[in-house]
Amino acid sequence: MAFIGSECYPFVKTGGLGDVMYALPKELAKQNCDVKVILPRYACIPEKYQNKMVYRGSFDMNLCSDGRSFYVGIMEYVWDGVVYDFIDNQEFFTNGNPYTNLIDDIPKFCYFSKAALAALNYMDWEPDIIHCHDWQAALVPVYLDTMFKDTPIGRAKTVLTIHNLRFQGVYDKKMISYWTGLPDYVFNKDALTVKWLDANMLKGGLTYADAITTVSGTYAWEIQTPEYGEDLDAHLRYHSGKLRGIVNGIDYDIWNPATDPRLANNYDLGNVLTEKRKNKKALQEELGLEVDDGKFVIGLVSRLTNQKGLDLVNEILPQLIDGNTQIVILGTGDAQYEDSFRYYENAYKGQVCSNIMYDETRAHHIYAGADALLVPSRFEPCGLTQLIAMHYGDIPIVRETGGLKDTVEPYNEFTNWGNGFTFDRYESGLLLDAINRAKTLYFTNRWCWDEMVQRNMDKDVSWESSARQYRDLYVDLTR
Repeated sequence: MAFIGSECYPFVKTGGLGDVMYALPKELAKQNCDVKVILPRYACIPEKYQNKMVYRGSFDMNLCSDGRSFYVGIMEYVWDGVVYDFIDNQEFFTNGNPYTNLIDDIPKFCYFSKAALAALNYMDWEPDIIHCHDWQAALVPVYLDTMFKDTPIGRAKTVLTIHNLRFQGVYDKKMISYWTGLPDYVFNKDALTVKWLDANMLKGGLTYADAITTVSGTYAWEIQTPEYGEDLDAHLRYHSGKLRGIVNGIDYDIWNPATDPRLANNYDLGNVLTEKRKNKKALQEELGLEVDDGKFVIGLVSRLTNQKGLDLVNEILPQLIDGNTQIVILGTGDAQYEDSFRYYENAYKGQVCSNIMYDETRAHHIYAGADALLVPSRFEPCGLTQLIAMHYGDIPIVRETGGLKDTVEPYNEFTNWGNGFTFDRYESGLLLDAINRAKTLYFTNRWCWDEMVQRNMDKDVSWESSARQYRDLYVDLTR
């Protein structure tokens, strides 16, 4: 099978898509699938990977409606049982960042979608399944059903995964028609066209894909409603027969407290209750917080944007500072949140630490040292932070939306069961209530809290079971 997408760890990563493009093919290869991953060869891919790429060939490809053609080079890198083929083109991929602005990105990803399919034909590699991701690769099913129908790869089935419905690749219909060279009949209201004059690349892909997946069962349901559907809810309801949700996993090779080389003290299910305390102390020392084992440490590792519920956090943060609680924030994003969290750090020295940066090592330290992790998102297709948190023995405090609802079972004090604290409506008072319930359990019923920590560490959040569900889907499609 071939995976086609715009980013993949460790070559280039801006979000969860990069993690999935790396971890899912690797896990499928372990389950005896023959996997190829096709990516753009951006200039920003680190030199150490660029230098190991092997030239596999090149050709010219017609792209635009006026017959304008472009060079397609194929550079290959094999790692961990997975073959990575990079589409090389100086014109489209020399910019430092994978995404710049829509005017430049639309032609770039029209080219990439077609070049990926042309490269498969050129290499004489015929996959049974082509699995593409988000709007940047959403034209792949459209091309496959039109211009590539009678080529060797034309019999492949397509799966399109929505990682975040907010981004759809919408632009002027004339421009997308020119840059794709696709036949006029795909530009109709049931496929690519939206609002008469625009074309929507993701919508076209959803129409032509054989199966649509998204990254949690609840999000698959939510995106069929006006509230979360980003203007595609009716289209998704129409295609709901081929839509399903499969929750992401986390890569245990990277996220494993027993072997994580970045931690002050490694720990596992057997010794988490003693060793996690040492990581808390190390975190407090590193960040200049008051060193005290008895404090309740809340972590927040997130992009600082509206989607992530930070307006709620902002409203209640002063009410959390009670002499027993410390808050550690890590992330970058909107200036209003960066500034307000810096302000809180200054106002509550030794109780609040705001790390306005992206630092992978510090993220690992926070997961290992925190007692609870906050994910109060407005919407969350899957969310990886709550899965990492549970695997590191943190208790997640989350809003019941998307993948957060699917992966965090609310704690029930009567049965002493569940693995986190949740709230439903998007209101700061309900977030405060969830945090206070967590603090109450932590300070008044520590053995129940410790049992929940161990339950979370015991929960399987690896890619293995998710990959098996994808594999079953592929098998169903090729029957």
